[in-house]
Amino acid sequence: MNLTVTAARELAHASLAQLGYSDTETRIIVAHLMDCELRGLGFSGLARILSIAERLAGTPRSTHPIAVVKESAVSARLDGGDQLGYLVAERATRLAIDKASSAGIAIVGASNTWYTGMLSYYAEMAVAQDLVVMLASNASPWVAPHGGTEGRFGTNPICFGFPSNRQPVIWDIGTSSIIHAQVKLAQRIGEALPAGVAFDAAGRETRDPAAALGGALAPWGGHKGSGLAIVVHLLGMLAGSPIMPGELRDFGFLAIVVRPDLLTSLDDYKAAVDGYADAIHSTRPVENGAPVRMPFERSMAERATRVETDRLEIPDEVVQALRAMCAR
Repeated sequence: MNLTVTAARELAHASLAQLGYSDTETRIIVAHLMDCELRGLGFSGLARILSIAERLAGTPRSTHPIAVVKESAVSARLDGGDQLGYLVAERATRLAIDKASSAGIAIVGASNTWYTGMLSYYAEMAVAQDLVVMLASNASPWVAPHGGTEGRFGTNPICFGFPSNRQPVIWDIGTSSIIHAQVKLAQRIGEALPAGVAFDAAGRETRDPAAALGGALAPWGGHKGSGLAIVVHLLGMLAGSPIMPGELRDFGFLAIVVRPDLLTSLDDYKAAVDGYADAIHSTRPVENGAPVRMPFERSMAERATRVETDRLEIPDEVVQALRAMCAR
């Protein structure tokens, strides 16, 4: 179903209001979900509201506030109070930006949260302030390690961001072959998964989303991706998550933010990032291939196109379910 950007945003606002989120909270969550939609990552966009509603139906929303439980001039640890990760990670990122802007470097961890979302969203916040950033978030053990068929770590994204004079360089990946949100959306709209990305509860490869949710997802990148996922899991533990987070609970989020002028001139560094991007762009592409691009350029182009055309394509099943939620 095609919606204008405004119509999609209003539907998201109304749906989250039905779930009891305040106007301020709703603005934070919707900004994140709409950025996913605009960048062509609809599985992490408005469809995520349905997953939030399902989680709250099984585990009512916590009344505990997000709180700083340990702090120094260059660090902080947040207890997310079992609040939604979009709210917790936003708070943690802003705190890390403030501390790094003042002290030059900061590390902030947050735990006791869930659905931290798209890490590049937070990276954009940091690079907009001329900061270099590394972000990591672990999750429920939905993904099997390389060579295994049982979940031992989450989809565990990791993200790096670098400021420049032109477009920022942001690299954000999940360390599973398919992310949890993609599997949930495939289940909602009745689509099969790609081959080779998931196992059922008996350890057999499956393309059935329901079977995959009851089994495990495969890691991305073989033993290298699996190792990176383990690193992210340990960084989430540094942020305060338990060894094995529960189902949609106890995620850990870690932000390390650095001011470039601790080591070099900010202007020189941003110019060097631009120069390196030029070098990447000038690479001869493979035969009949597209021009070589830098990380995040696709996302920025997709976002600009959707804003200009004022058109978002959202699955009918998602729109109908959200409208039914609002009607209730």
